[in-house]
Amino acid sequence: MEMLGGEGVSKQCRTVDIMADAAYAVLSRGTDFTGNFLVDEDVLRQQGVQDFEPYAVQPGHPLLPDFFLDDAPETVVEMMEQHGATPAFRPPTSSATPLSGGPIENTFDAIKAVINEDVIKTTQGIFQFDLSGENAGVWFLDLKSGSGGAGPGQPPVKADVVMTMDSADFTKMFAGQLKPTMAFMGGKLRIKGDMALALKLEKLMGRMNKAKL
Repeated sequence: MEMLGGEGVSKQCRTVDIMADAAYAVLSRGTDFTGNFLVDEDVLRQQGVQDFEPYAVQPGHPLLPDFFLDDAPETVVEMMEQHGATPAFRPPTSSATPLSGGPIENTFDAIKAVINEDVIKTTQGIFQFDLSGENAGVWFLDLKSGSGGAGPGQPPVKADVVMTMDSADFTKMFAGQLKPTMAFMGGKLRIKGDMALALKLEKLMGRMNKAKL
């Protein structure tokens, strides 16, 4: 099976043993330990494990952080390239306001068209999109303050969720051509912040697609 990032990325992966050992440690804690977001490496560190070399697919190579963790995108890209992997994403090179016009602005125009009081009330979140690729730039979506808002640049207040992805994939995602879950699992989408709020965006995307009918 061809791996995301090319053959080089396999050298930086963990074996399934790390998940098995972490699962055993969690299941040994009792039934009152539930409802927690856990990372296998953190669980094992709490159990006293210090040497993770035995879990490496190829010992001697640094283990690549999982895409859903909060490591800076630049760091992950650098680690992948140093060991022969091809990153499936690249962080935006600038946080400057993107140029007007084009598919991203059109997408945000469509988003604005479906923002209403109900959407804001049920979402209560501020999103920042760090886009790379042909239409790189930073955009925001405010579904929390007043009547809401969306546009280029940083949000007026700190974002609850920051999403990093290629601008082409962003357009496809809001057009209903790319499922957010598949984008996330495939490494095309990185999420930092409140994961539950990120999932609420799917409802907004559904509204947009219904509006096209």
